[in-house]
Amino acid sequence: MAPKDGNAITFTEVDELNNPALTFIYSELQSGTTLKDEMGNGIRGRVDIAHLSGASTPWSVKSVQNLLIDIFLPAGYPHSVSEDYIPYQIFDSLQAFSSSIAGLLSSRAVLQGVGVGNADASPTSALLLHILQDTSGRIATIFFAHRVGTALEPECKMYRFAADIFNDLAMVLDCLSPMIPAGVSRVTVLSAAGVLRALCGVAGGSSKASLSAHFSKWGNLAEVNAKDSSQETVISLVGMLVGSLVVSHITSFTATWLTLLALLTLHLSLNYAAVRSVQMTTLNRQRANIVFSSMLSSDPDFAYLAANQWQSIHQQHLQTELGMREQNQRRLQIPSPADVSRQERIFDASGMLQWHGLPPGKEGPMAPETLGHCQIGVSLRDFMSSSSSSSSSSSPSVSTTSNSLKTALPLKALASLFNDENYILIFTTRSPSLGPRARISCKILLKQHATPKTHLKAWMHALLVARLLTRSPPSGEDKKKTGCGTTEMILSTLSRTLDFLNVSSRFEGYIDALGDKGWEVDVEGGVSALETRIGRRVVVS
Repeated sequence: MAPKDGNAITFTEVDELNNPALTFIYSELQSGTTLKDEMGNGIRGRVDIAHLSGASTPWSVKSVQNLLIDIFLPAGYPHSVSEDYIPYQIFDSLQAFSSSIAGLLSSRAVLQGVGVGNADASPTSALLLHILQDTSGRIATIFFAHRVGTALEPECKMYRFAADIFNDLAMVLDCLSPMIPAGVSRVTVLSAAGVLRALCGVAGGSSKASLSAHFSKWGNLAEVNAKDSSQETVISLVGMLVGSLVVSHITSFTATWLTLLALLTLHLSLNYAAVRSVQMTTLNRQRANIVFSSMLSSDPDFAYLAANQWQSIHQQHLQTELGMREQNQRRLQIPSPADVSRQERIFDASGMLQWHGLPPGKEGPMAPETLGHCQIGVSLRDFMSSSSSSSSSSSPSVSTTSNSLKTALPLKALASLFNDENYILIFTTRSPSLGPRARISCKILLKQHATPKTHLKAWMHALLVARLLTRSPPSGEDKKKTGCGTTEMILSTLSRTLDFLNVSSRFEGYIDALGDKGWEVDVEGGVSALETRIGRRVVVS
C-alpha cells in the first residue's frame, strides 16, 4: 500500500562514536487502509531499512576486523583510551608471549626437581613443598604490600617493570632447582622462587591497575581491565601452544638454558619498551623535577632571582600583576607528557632533587644535575632532627631530655614565614667534600589541610631553593659576611623564593600552564603522586 506523502520519519542508528550504522524510514499508510499482523493488531505504517553504502558485507575483511576490535579493545576505541594505549598493549602482548614459553621451561624444571619420573619420589613430599612455597609467598605478599603499597601508584612504571624482573628471577631459580641437592637447599631455592612470584603478583597487579586508570578516558576502567585480560588470555594460549613445541624439541641442558636466557632477555626488553611508551600525566618526584626545572629555567624572572636581584624588581611586578602572569605563561617552556616520558628513567633514586633545565643557547634537555635529597610528609620529630654528618654551623640540632626536645631549629621564624602556606620547608647544607648528593638535604612538613597542589608547590619551592643554594656559594671572608650555608642564609633564601612564587600568583600561573599542557594538576581531592610513604600532618596554632 502506498504511504501518505510527507509523513515519513527517519531514524538513524549510531554507534558509541556517533557513526551512523543503519537508517530506518517510517511511513504511515494511507487513510482507509486496514492491515493486521498475525496477532490481529492493526498496522499503522511501514518501516524501510536503508543499509549504508559503506557498510561491510558479512565475513568481509573489514567486518572481521571490526569484530576483533569489538572483542579485544574497549568500546569506543580509539577515542575511549589514551594515545599510548596501543603501543603499550603491543609490547605487553609480545612480552607475555615470550614469558609464556619461558614459563613452560621453568615448570618442566620444577617437575623434575620434585621427582616426576623418579620412582623414589613421594607425592607427600611434593605436596609439602608446594605448601611451603605457597606459605612463604603469602607472607611475602603481606610484608611487601605493607612496605611499598603507597608507592605503587606514583611509581607504577617502575614497579610494572620490576614485577617482570621478579618473575624472571623466579624462573631462573626454578630451572636451577634440579641441579640443587635434594633437601634444605632445594627447598630454599624453590621457596625463594615462590617469594619472587608473590612480589611479582603484588607489584604487577597494582601497577597495571594504575596504568589502566591512566589509559581509560571515558570512565571505562573496568572494561579496560577486562579487555586486557582477554588479550592476555589469547596471547598466553598461543604461547602455550608454541611452547609445547619448544619444550618437546629442546631437552638438553645447554639448549634449555640458551633458550631460557634468550626468552627472558626478549621478555625484559619488550617490557622495558612497553613501560617506556607510557606517557603518564601525573607528576611524581622524577617527573616533577623535569617539568619544574625546565619551566623555571625558561621563566625570564628566574635570572633575577638567581642573581639576587629579585627585590629590586619586586614592586614592578606588583604594579603589573595580571599582565606579567599572562605574559610569563606564554614564554614558559613546559615539556609535554610525551617529552617527559622520553627523559625519565624507569629506575630513579627516590627523593632526589634534580635539575633538568635547558642549557643556554641550545636545544633539548641537558644532563640532570643532582642537587640533594628531599623528604616530604615527615613527622615533626624527624623535621626537627638533623643528620649526624651535617656541620654544626649549618644544621639545627635536636636533643631529647625526658619528655622535652631542645632544638636549634628556628621554629618561630619558620612558622611565621610559612604562616599562609600549608607546608613548611627546612634545609641543611653540608660539606662539599661529601659529594653533590649530600650537600643539600630538605624536609617538608605538611600541615593538616595540605592538598596535592600543596605538595606540588612545596616540591617546586624545595627544588628552587636547592638550585640557589648550590650555585657557586661565596667562600672565605665573603662567606662569613653573607652567612652562606648558615641558618640565616637559608631563611633568607626561603623567604626570597617564597616571595618569587607568590607574587602576582606566579605559582597559580604555573599550575594553569601545566594544565593547558596536559598535566593532571587540578586534583584537590585526589591522591598525591609525590608521597611514596604514608606521611604525617601537623596543626600549627
